Formats: sequence, structure tokens, C-alpha cells
Amino acid sequence: MARFNPLVETLAAPPIPSVFAWAAAYDGRNGPMIDLSQAVPGYPPHPEMLRLLGENAASRAYTGYGPIEGEDSLRAAYAAYLRETYGAPLAADNVHITSGCNQAFICAAMAIAGAGDAVLMSDPYYFNQETTLAMLGIKTRFAPCDPQNGFLPDIDALAAAIAPDVRAIALVSPNNPTGAVYPPALLSAIYDLCAARGIWLILDETYRDFLPAGAGRPHELFGRKGWEETLIGLYSFSKSFCIPGHRLGAITAGPAVVEQVAKIMDNLQICPPRSAQAAVATALPLLADWREENRREIARRVEALRAAMAGAPAWRIGAVGAYFAFIGHPFDGVSSARVAEKLAKEAGILCLPGSYFGARQEGYLRFAFANADVDTIGLLQDRLRRFALD
Repeated sequence: MARFNPLVETLAAPPIPSVFAWAAAYDGRNGPMIDLSQAVPGYPPHPEMLRLLGENAASRAYTGYGPIEGEDSLRAAYAAYLRETYGAPLAADNVHITSGCNQAFICAAMAIAGAGDAVLMSDPYYFNQETTLAMLGIKTRFAPCDPQNGFLPDIDALAAAIAPDVRAIALVSPNNPTGAVYPPALLSAIYDLCAARGIWLILDETYRDFLPAGAGRPHELFGRKGWEETLIGLYSFSKSFCIPGHRLGAITAGPAVVEQVAKIMDNLQICPPRSAQAAVATALPLLADWREENRREIARRVEALRAAMAGAPAWRIGAVGAYFAFIGHPFDGVSSARVAEKLAKEAGILCLPGSYFGARQEGYLRFAFANADVDTIGLLQDRLRRFALD
């Protein structure tokens, strides 16, 4: 019998479909299912976004192959957005467009590490990044984040975990799964650590557009001298524009990194989806006010979640922000998968077990609350308060 690649065969099946199977077994006894499973926008795209997508999809101009690095129009528009966001002199040649942020991560990982090398991640971690590295034969090392410190990375733990084979530290801020927002000073210290050790910092900022009001710039790293030799930024257009099905992400890096990524993309996909790129290039400045209102709406959902959890005191918020909350469940010694399955089947609350994000996270569940409106989030209080395991 022909054999599979063991690096793929030994991976667990994609987790989201198995969680959806739990939802299918819910009998509706407590009302409609509260879906907190997947990080998808809980509101529709702007009508102008839909018009632009349709108009460009119908254009013959985008039916052929495009530039490997992405459409010039989107690279330029995104660079302008980056300059405004970070106050740093970033240009189109610092941008490589990808088909989603997962692809941005695999391109970044392949550009800087190979089989037998290692990448250091925080624990908890985003599971797709860990499985990506596993498929590539890249080892993963982990530095635990202290729940008592809101699941922020610990600089000493990171430093202690940097072995000779570590090529990069990979972080997500605002974090998936915890929602924790990493302060600029902490990111600066981690950057300095990477620069001193001669390794890369891969910083996934998919949820950057949902920082709290008054948070200021996410960090000042793109303004640091020589940042191109240390920092690779990742981003997704999916959440801000409510178009995850159109698969658009971006890498922000020095031109040398962009050059390496182009070699990888030419073999992975040749070019990102062209008509969606053209649509987003126009929408990026056009829909700025709409995106800002969505940021405010997500902030309202954060407050609704805090209020709901305050009414279910046996449950606790480990961290919350952007799209996610990491919720401590009250069942000591019970696996997070069992708690999540029972919540779905009996309470009508669909969420992900903490164990999906690291073996140390059995006491937690991930609530992707951005997928639910304020009124729906308010229903959590009663359902959690009445929930009990058999």
C-alpha cells in the first residue's frame, strides 16, 4: 500500500468541523445556538464592498495571471495604510499580498526556516500555525504565558527557550486564542531579544483593526533602524472587510524577505486572487469610517461579554480582546473538550476547547465572541449559570 507523508498523516483532523458536529446534536432546548466557535465577522460586508467585488470579478482584466507579489494597486494602498497606522516610512516594496494570513504565515516560515530548524511560539498558540510548522518538518518550542498576567508572553521565558536551532519567535497580537493585546513596550522588548539573538520576529496582527479605543499605535517596530533584518509582519483583510471567503492577507517585511516569499508563492499559488485585490485596493481608503464603526461594535461586544461573565461567577475571563476571550471553566480535572462538547450539545453554546491551543490549556475555552451580537452574548449569562456536567 502506498504511504502518506508522515508529517501530514500524524496531524489531527481540522478541528472546526468536529466542533460543528457537536452543534448538529443540539436539540434547541435552550433556544438558538450561540456560535462562538470561529473567528468570523458577525455582521455583513458593506454594500460597496460587495459591489466592488462583483464589478471586478466580472472584469476580463483580472482573469489572467497577475504579479506574484500582488497587484500594484493593493500593495500601494496597503503601504499607505501602514504608514498611517505605524507612522513609519513603509512602501509598496515592503508588501507581499497572499491568499489569506495562513498562507502569509507558511510563506514567512518557509522563507526563514527549514526542516530540522525550530520556531518558538507562545503557549497557548494558534493551532494552524503549529500544524503548519509540523507539516514542514520545522520543530516547535513553546514558552508558557502566565494566566495571572493575562496570558502575556514572558520575556525571560522566551529568552530561556531560544535554543541554537530556533530561527524565529512567532507571536499573534491581539492574540488568538486569548484576545490578549501585547503592549508596545513588551513587543519592543521581544524585538530587542530577537535582534540580539539574530533570529526573526514573526508578528501576526490579523486582529490589529480591533484594538481598544485610545490604544494608539500597535507598536513602533517598523520605525526601528534595521527592522528589515528582524521583523516580519502578517495581516488579514478578512476580518476588517468581512470577506474571509475571498482569502486575502499580507506580509510586511524588507524587500529581501519579499523576494524570498515570491519564490515560494510562485510554487504555491502563482498570484493571490486578483479581482478581490482590486476591490480591496479601492475599499481600503473608501470604507475607513465603516471599519472604525465596526471596531466600536466589537468593543461593545467585549463589554457585553464582561457583563455576561460577571453574572456567571463560577466562570472566569482569563483574557479578552479583539475577537476572542479565553474563559476558565469551573470543572477542575475535566478535559476542555468534554466541557465544550457538553456546552454545545446541552446548553447551545458552541466554542473551542482550550486543549486545541496547547496541552496546558485544559482549564480554558475559547469564545470567539465577535461572531455574536450584543443581545446574543447576553444570553450566555443564564446558560452558563445553569450549566452542569453529568
